[in-house]
Amino acid sequence: MLQVKNISFTYIENPVIENISFEIAKGQNVAVIGESGCGKSTLLKLMYGLHDLDNGEIAYNGEPILGPKYNLIPGEDYIKYLAQDFDLMPYVTVEENVGKFLSNIYKAEKKARVHELLGMVEMTEFAKVKAKYLSGGQQQRVALARVLALEPEILLLDEPFSQIDSFRKNALRRNLFNYFKKKQITCVIATHDSNEALSFSDETIVLQNGKLIAKGNSKELHDNPPSYYVASLFGEVNELKLSHFTDSDEIDQTLLLYPYQLKVVEEGKMKAIVKQCYFKGSHYLVKAAFERKAIFFNHDTELELNQEVSLTIAR
Repeated sequence: MLQVKNISFTYIENPVIENISFEIAKGQNVAVIGESGCGKSTLLKLMYGLHDLDNGEIAYNGEPILGPKYNLIPGEDYIKYLAQDFDLMPYVTVEENVGKFLSNIYKAEKKARVHELLGMVEMTEFAKVKAKYLSGGQQQRVALARVLALEPEILLLDEPFSQIDSFRKNALRRNLFNYFKKKQITCVIATHDSNEALSFSDETIVLQNGKLIAKGNSKELHDNPPSYYVASLFGEVNELKLSHFTDSDEIDQTLLLYPYQLKVVEEGKMKAIVKQCYFKGSHYLVKAAFERKAIFFNHDTELELNQEVSLTIAR
C-alpha cells in the first residue's frame, strides 16, 4: 500500500502541493490529471523523494519515503521514476542504456532481459545505435524500457508517451499496462491524455492549483464529473440547464454533457446554429452557437454551416 498523508510542499513562496492525501493499493494503475502547472510533476517527484515535504508523510507498506535531507541519493530501490527529460546517456548505445542498472555478473541473463525490454517497446532494431541519434519518441521508449529493467514495485511516470507517434502509442500502452498488471507493479502516471486515464487506469486523481479535488474510479469520474473542471479534462464538455431541453416545475438543474450526449432531432426546444464541423473519422464534431456561447455535439454527417438544428439529450 502506497500512502500519501496530508502532504504540502512549497517552491520558494508559492505552495505547489496543499494538504493532499490518498492511498494506492498494490498493483493499481492510477492516473494524475489536471491543467498545466497544477502540481502533477511535483507530486511524482515528492513520491520519489526528490524534495523534502513541508508537512505530511509518504509511506510504502508502513516505511516512510524520505527526501534529500535523509537520503544522499534520492529514491528507494523499489521505486523508479521517469521524468520528462528521459535522462539517457547520449554517447552509449540503446542496449547499454537499458542495461545500465543490471548486474554484469550474469551476462547471459542481462542480455536476455535487455532483449525482452527492447522487444516490449519495439526498439530491438536500434539496440546498437547511440541514444543521441534517436528521435524524441525513440528516446522515450528506451527510457521506458530502462526504468523497467529491475522490475520496480512502484513506477512513477511523468507524461511517458508524450513524444511517441499515435500509431505506435496505442499498442505500446496496451503492452506496458498489461505488463504492469501481470507483474503487480503499482503505477502512477501524470498525464494530459484522457485516454490513459480512461483506458488504462483503475483510478484517477484530479489536481487543481495544487489541491486534490477528486479521486475515484476513472469511468465513474468521467460519467459523473463533480465539476465542469473535472469534466473538461476528459474532452469537450457543455454546461447546460435542464430547462434548455424541457419544461419543468422542478428546480432547474445544471447538466455537464459531453458531445456524444447531445443529438440532433427534427423538433426540440433547444435550437443552435452550426458554426463548424470537424471530421473525426467515425463522426463529425460540430461546434455550434447557443445563447452566445459555443457548444459541441457529435453527428454522423457533416452539417451545413449556419443552419439551425434542434438538440436533445441522447439516451
